[in-house]
Amino acid sequence: MASVVGLSMKRGKSKADASKKADNKLSVKKGSEWVSKKPRKLKAAKDPNKPKRPPSAFFVFMEEFRTSFKEKNPNNKSVSVVGKAGGDKWKSMSEDEKVPYVTKAAKLKTEYTKKLATYNNNQSGGGSHAAGDEDESDKSKSEVNDDEEEEEGSEEEEEEDE
Repeated sequence: MASVVGLSMKRGKSKADASKKADNKLSVKKGSEWVSKKPRKLKAAKDPNKPKRPPSAFFVFMEEFRTSFKEKNPNNKSVSVVGKAGGDKWKSMSEDEKVPYVTKAAKLKTEYTKKLATYNNNQSGGGSHAAGDEDESDKSKSEVNDDEEEEEGSEEEEEEDE
């Protein structure tokens, strides 16, 4: 019986210790304790007008592969199966077979860099035009209009001087 009594006493102490530890974990932190933690960094808002990054050669390949895979397997509803099959095929392809996808991805990347450059110029200049071609034509028009306004302004100044 002594051993049974000893176990119950030990259990009683361990339960009490455990409940005190649990109470500490469950306690609500007050305001000063929250302030001591580092503040979270807020993400900058994304600009919806910023051009999207171009797809890599693999994703250019996957656009074409998805259509052919859906034709062969019309009952497949799982995206993961298509992705896995595409990845396996991409890995099994030789470098020569990948060349058309790589060249197309390179073309898309050059277009992206041009669009990004015009976007960055518009952001620094304060303009809000979407296409690069429009920017060039608007700039030329505004320069011509500014020149005309300066000439008109100088004529008005001459008339006021007389």
